[in-house]
Amino acid sequence: MYFLVQANIYLDPDHYRIFDALEELNIDYSVINIPPTAQKIDFETDRKDVFVYGSVTIARLAKQNTDWFPGSFYGGNHLYEVYSKYYGENLLNHKVSVHKISEELIWKKDELKFIKPYNEAKIFTGKVFNETEWKDFAFEALQNQTNRITEDSLVQISEAKRTIKEARLWIVGGQIIDAGYYKFNDNVPFEEKVSEDGLNFANEMIRLFNLEKAFVMDICFTDEGWKIVEINCINSSGFYPNTNVKSIIKALNIYFSN
Repeated sequence: MYFLVQANIYLDPDHYRIFDALEELNIDYSVINIPPTAQKIDFETDRKDVFVYGSVTIARLAKQNTDWFPGSFYGGNHLYEVYSKYYGENLLNHKVSVHKISEELIWKKDELKFIKPYNEAKIFTGKVFNETEWKDFAFEALQNQTNRITEDSLVQISEAKRTIKEARLWIVGGQIIDAGYYKFNDNVPFEEKVSEDGLNFANEMIRLFNLEKAFVMDICFTDEGWKIVEINCINSSGFYPNTNVKSIIKALNIYFSN
């Protein structure tokens, strides 16, 4: 398989590790810079067995190259409106409402809301906001000319929930290839490997709905047991320091070369 990797990824300090993995595995690849305002991927190749990796921009634009396989998995089943029908109450944020970022929201006294982009991931990072924080953020985002946020950009809003620990799972061909914690809250003891019950939960979710041939699932442990935090597109999901990048690249290469 041929990897087309975006070079200008500034927010992910572990991004360079994909190049180490590709070199070690002796896999063909090219590097490309893509401006945020790009309308298409300016790259010529005779190869059809192309897999793109980088920002949401490259993942989104690669969908135009319909002859690339696997190309990009952006969109489709990654939309909340699709996967929520299958995962239901196993989602951390099961009950959500969708609004335009420019809409005035109703807030209770001292209320916290979890707010994230709805259908255009990564136009901002989802997190917990109070009323003042959200109003300031929305105002500044709409004034900023350098982002892709407009008055019609949709956001997904849910009740803020407490998580105890969170992990990222990389799934290829229905199999968990790599799993690692990225967050521990409330002085929870450190665990090097994701617990067996967490992996069992994830495998059960994959059996319920194997969302795509390759995708990323973030899970968390809560007072109500394990839940899915969110589903991410594998073409634009970031690595953590404990991610086994080589195993993921190897699995992708084997699975899509068969």
